[in-house]
Amino acid sequence: MQFIKVAGAALNQVPLDWPGNRGRIVEAIRMARREQVQLLCLPELCISGYGCEDAFHGESVAEQSMESLRLILPETKGLAVAVGLPLIHDHLLYNSAAMLVDGKLTGLAAKKVLAGSGVYYEPRWFNPWPAGEAAVQCLDGEEVPIGDLVLDLNGVRIRFEICEDAWGRGQGGLAGGGPQVDIYLNPSASHFALGKYSTVKGIVLESSRLSHAVYLYSNHLGNESGRLIFDGTILIASNGGLVAENRRFSFGEVNLVSGIVDLRANRLERRRLNYPAAKQASVPAGVDVAFRFKQPSSETVRAFRAMPRPSPSAEQGEAPPPAELSRNEEFACAVSLGLWDYLRKSRSRGFAVSLSGGVDSATVAVLVWTMVQLALAELGWAGFRSALAHIPDLPEPRGAQGRTKAARELVSRLLLTVYQGTENSSQTTRLAARGLAEQLGTRHSELDVGPLVKAYEALAAQALGRELSWEDDDIARQNIQARVRSPGIWLLANLEGLLLLSTSNRSEVGVGYATMDGDTSGGLAPIAGANKTFLRGWLKWVEAQGLPGLGALPALAAVNVQAPTAELRPQAQSQTDEEDLMPYPVLDAIEQAAIRDRMTPLQVWRTLLAAPLPGERLQERRAAAHVERFFRLWSRTQWKRERLAPSFHLDDENLDPRTWCRFPILSSGYESELEDLRREVDAL
Repeated sequence: MQFIKVAGAALNQVPLDWPGNRGRIVEAIRMARREQVQLLCLPELCISGYGCEDAFHGESVAEQSMESLRLILPETKGLAVAVGLPLIHDHLLYNSAAMLVDGKLTGLAAKKVLAGSGVYYEPRWFNPWPAGEAAVQCLDGEEVPIGDLVLDLNGVRIRFEICEDAWGRGQGGLAGGGPQVDIYLNPSASHFALGKYSTVKGIVLESSRLSHAVYLYSNHLGNESGRLIFDGTILIASNGGLVAENRRFSFGEVNLVSGIVDLRANRLERRRLNYPAAKQASVPAGVDVAFRFKQPSSETVRAFRAMPRPSPSAEQGEAPPPAELSRNEEFACAVSLGLWDYLRKSRSRGFAVSLSGGVDSATVAVLVWTMVQLALAELGWAGFRSALAHIPDLPEPRGAQGRTKAARELVSRLLLTVYQGTENSSQTTRLAARGLAEQLGTRHSELDVGPLVKAYEALAAQALGRELSWEDDDIARQNIQARVRSPGIWLLANLEGLLLLSTSNRSEVGVGYATMDGDTSGGLAPIAGANKTFLRGWLKWVEAQGLPGLGALPALAAVNVQAPTAELRPQAQSQTDEEDLMPYPVLDAIEQAAIRDRMTPLQVWRTLLAAPLPGERLQERRAAAHVERFFRLWSRTQWKRERLAPSFHLDDENLDPRTWCRFPILSSGYESELEDLRREVDAL
């Protein structure tokens, strides 16, 4: 048998943070050494940070990355370490992974398939490397092989698939042909999306099964550069079985998972299964490296193999798997981690939320509360305070203070909530906001902004020479109430150095059901990537159950029992969001068909009629009216989406025009397509 102890590490990096990124890489290497790991895989572009955007165009980013690589090299004595960096070769920029072996740079694998869809813009900065080709890079007077390489470390063959290489497998390392490989390394920067983890895990397991080899996947961790969240996945698979995986969404900056793999067993399987070789025109270059992996001791192997196995299909000794997360749990963990990193990397001193007593603002407040709970549970008092060292007045732990009480003090320090009422606000929402704030432990204020609204309306009446009325000035009167709330919450946030969180959700963003410079105000929109139907279900889940270890929040009952409402018209009109727009499940179904699936209005209408929506079946003309209203509002309000605060990418139905869904600000508004729909409906 030939056993090797391998590991992957997830790193919470910062674009262009040369000393910080280097320090976390070195910490991961030292952790691996302490665990007697022989081969370590670090994430894609972890030296520079993945999200450097157009800074990649400048030569200095590649030069600084190479200087960091030189400083990291001595740390790799006795180890083999893969580390990602941007590299200029022959005047072109490549996304590469350097293999550092025993203190030397032995090869540079270059990414072959660039991610250029959705949130990714790699072809804007990098060049794809041709599969099966290699060249030589001269560094510090020595020639180093670069390209599509198979590194042979005294008989142990290693090849790279860098993130998208595995997703676009036609050009990836498993395309067929070439030398037999023992270990595939996949340094990745794969964004979080709800439900995506099972796909990633499936790719890793199937890759290891197809190659009868070890497959090691290491992803980035946390909110690296503002919009994308990385879940920090580390997966080690061998011949189709899971050897080790980690718990995702760590609040620590370095997360390492190791496992022992049996190379001999995989080689035996490759000999036993004699499939016809796939044809491949080019073969990756082989690079011989004088390095011998040390065998772990018999006791170490025996102890590892005796650990519980993660799945019935696994054939080797493996570590127990973390519990799979539900969609609700993923959302809570991802957004909480995103908020945590945004807080500390922006050096803000906390968050401010305009808490209206409705679903959206309640969700944002609960997510900040969840952030505090999860960070404190994982990092402890000392780690929590160290991570937020830029906040000078965080409360000190006192005696045998329990975690619940400690978390409550931290929430009070880090979250300011404000209810801003007018004569159109109800006691129901006021009490719902107050009750939730009390349960969460926020610093909560209630302000009456009605006199400010009346003052602005009086000024407008003076300018127009007439009084304003709800019959003639409905939208304008609603908007001024929303806008009047903005300066006050901004003032309070600025006075304390807090980051104001916008509470816009994706359903309303899609149709512009939000007041610019009013309820859209904020420096970050954490839930703009989630639709209203999901958020309502999530908040009910938190009310009844919540994340394991955190428990339920019964105060949310007062929020969840209400029909969503902006409360901007007189209470006698009983305003609700769904009366203003359409039922949220209908709105979300139309948005998915129109924007995610790129259907015409007529196609959307036909899809809507067949959709399994709650309640009574939609009548044809009513459905057509909803579809037409959506397309008109969508086309008319693109400018609003362009002005929204940065939002987290939470699934692959995002509407953010800067990272996912581009649309012209000015357009025909689907006039011809809507006419096709009207003709079809009129013919019924």
